[in-house]
Amino acid sequence: MRKTETSIQRCKTMSALQKILGGKWKLEILYYVAFCDIHRFGKLRRQLGEISESSLTKQLRELEADGFLIRHDFKEVPPRVEYYLSDLGKSFMDVISYMKKWGEDHLP
Repeated sequence: MRKTETSIQRCKTMSALQKILGGKWKLEILYYVAFCDIHRFGKLRRQLGEISESSLTKQLRELEADGFLIRHDFKEVPPRVEYYLSDLGKSFMDVISYMKKWGEDHLP
């Protein structure tokens, strides 16, 4: 008689969250906007260091589309744009704080 394997159903919530925050830089971007008072594109790029302009633009647009960031365009020349946490983004900061603390406690 052959054993039947029981499959564990995929957790849709975790899958959706991973899809939203799975970008290489997204957690770091949210951290800097929330806790380091970094809101301008250029300052974010300098802080992240290794990120390309196009990659940062893509990550910011995705975070905005997913409701974590609000983009404020000052409609000035030269262009000035700042990013702020939305209410959804603010509600996620306890999670990021916990992840940072866990990393400090458990990672070399």
